Amino acid sequence: MVRDPITSESTPSAEEICSALDDPDCREIIRNLDEPMTASELTNRCEIPQSTLYRKLELLTDSTLLEESTEIRQDGHHASKYAVAFDEITLTLDEDRSLAVQIERPARTADERLAELWSEVRKET
Repeated sequence: MVRDPITSESTPSAEEICSALDDPDCREIIRNLDEPMTASELTNRCEIPQSTLYRKLELLTDSTLLEESTEIRQDGHHASKYAVAFDEITLTLDEDRSLAVQIERPARTADERLAELWSEVRKET
């Protein structure tokens, strides 16, 4: 499965973002993701039980704070890899006194932009 927060059609609410960032395990995962990693690699690096880690990865990808991609392996046992999908998060107070969130995403490489373009072309055909 591939979940790309940049091309995602849903935008998480401020509450979803704050909930994910309020979780100490989620913050530990983000802190340790200095490069894309699989859940197994994260389990070895973080002191989080594997079952808990999977729930936290789901929470972080659903809130678009992590990007999930598939690592293709020759043995056929493909694995999801996770990477941090934001550079900065800004919370603001709207005119109606509700919280709004703005997420600054990392710049896309030319390869990523091309893959995104092809993905859009495939959707339309």
